[in-house]
Amino acid sequence: MTSPGNQVTSASSLRTVMTLAGIKVVLFDLMGTCVDWKSSIVAALHDCAHAPGLHPNDYEVLATDWRAGFFEHILALSGQQSPDIDEIHRDVLNALLADRGVSEDDWDADVRARLVAAWHHQLPWPDSANGLRSISAKYPAVVLANGTTKLQLDIVRSAGIHFDALFSSKLLGYTKPDPRIYEKALEMLECRPTEAVMVAAHAYDLRAAAKLGIRTIYVRRSTEDPTEDMDAVRNNVDFFVDGSTGDGLGEAAALLGC
Repeated sequence: MTSPGNQVTSASSLRTVMTLAGIKVVLFDLMGTCVDWKSSIVAALHDCAHAPGLHPNDYEVLATDWRAGFFEHILALSGQQSPDIDEIHRDVLNALLADRGVSEDDWDADVRARLVAAWHHQLPWPDSANGLRSISAKYPAVVLANGTTKLQLDIVRSAGIHFDALFSSKLLGYTKPDPRIYEKALEMLECRPTEAVMVAAHAYDLRAAAKLGIRTIYVRRSTEDPTEDMDAVRNNVDFFVDGSTGDGLGEAAALLGC
């Protein structure tokens, strides 16, 4: 006799199979989803000599504000030609330091350049390497993220994670969440929207992908989407996995039957 618990499990499994049927490629956001930018940037800040007006205890807040400022710029640029991400990181950092009274005599151009370069060298989340290995054994695993190809190459090599292809906004000519970047990626992969799934820790990214018919898996990360209502996010995506406390990409791999 089938127990109610088994019936629920079976229904959930059936929904997963039906929703992800026909998938041919898995698209991934990179920074925040697969790598832990915050630990990397805070460590880089600590490597700098102490600047007047800026205490090391404030470095986590500075890193968080830097990331938030980056997103403000990126979302404002949607629909325009893809920008140079290093330039955005530099401009946002300069503005944040000026607000904190840190002059170029305190932290000179070389220090600031090292901090901007730190975005190219990031640590993987604990579940990333194994999860990606499982997924790429069954499906092509492709990065689709804002940035440059050089940035993506540097990040995946420093993090020790594997992808089958890297599609940057600089390469494709559009910036997420512009629908044309998703369409261009699918065109290059010779794939229909319903044959792709997007994995990301950013609700705005998945909302844009879903509008085109791409399936969506949200991976919650402790560093991402601080202002999002997670109950609303759950209702906006096909699948929600909690990578802030569990095996994020491992659970995504399991959903994909890997």
